[in-house]
Amino acid sequence: MRLGLNIPNFGPTTAPANLCEWIRFAEDSGFALAMMSDHVAPTPDVTATYPAPFYDPFVTLSWLAGFTDRLEFGTTVTILPYRHPLLTARLAANIDQFTQGRFVLGVGVGWSAAEFAALGLPFRERGRITDEYLAAITQAWTDDEVSLDGHYVAYTDVSTGPAAVRRPHPPIWIGGMSSAAIRRAVRFGDAWHPVNPRLDWLRDVALPQLHEVAGTLGRLIPDLSPRIRARLSAHDVSAMDRPPGVGSIAQVLDDLARLDELGATHVVLDTNPDEPGGRAPVKDDWRTLSTIAGAL
Repeated sequence: MRLGLNIPNFGPTTAPANLCEWIRFAEDSGFALAMMSDHVAPTPDVTATYPAPFYDPFVTLSWLAGFTDRLEFGTTVTILPYRHPLLTARLAANIDQFTQGRFVLGVGVGWSAAEFAALGLPFRERGRITDEYLAAITQAWTDDEVSLDGHYVAYTDVSTGPAAVRRPHPPIWIGGMSSAAIRRAVRFGDAWHPVNPRLDWLRDVALPQLHEVAGTLGRLIPDLSPRIRARLSAHDVSAMDRPPGVGSIAQVLDDLARLDELGATHVVLDTNPDEPGGRAPVKDDWRTLSTIAGAL
């Protein structure tokens, strides 16, 4: 199991120099993967949790990649309906080229109805849009020239490329924890990327469903690559409703061990608070992350 971290690419304390420091910390501390989240037109419901400014993950990661030679990069998650699928395919393939095959495209359907409205997109159709876009993206990564007569996008004889370095294409991680998301992960994903899942729910409900859907569709079972909180306390936290990644170092290490037993290939640690006012100084985040990584 490999550890990743979620870098905050938003908020008044985020700046290019700060983002560079995050990347240096990630490499120096032995993390395998650095990921960023995505919003295109943050509306008040978004900025209540993710305050401005919000740096675009594709632009930011392609720039930060030049400071590294080992770390993988990815999105957790790109809100797929927000960009034309050919644009997303090209951006991801470009970063994969620039990083020599070190890019992961994490995708999700999005949650902000107001942001969808700001972009002129139908919020209730976001799942169907995502499925159509995923098919378009994988085709664009496979073929030199593509055509599509879809419900949401249509084009004829469009040249793609440059091709991604990683074959057959950069890994796709599918976010979300609904039944539709699990089915989408089986259909299109190299990994399923749930955010803050309960471990008993994973074991007893979600993973059996993932296996069942894969069997029904005759597809391979995608990897499990969740994102969890990373919040250490000096003492054990009450077990009742304790989210994974929250508690004493012993509790968090036990969470990671249980995820490893469930077959997780990656776990992304997220120090971002649920409310912006709870955001800790960056050195506190690094202390938490290095304590967890160093104890494994």
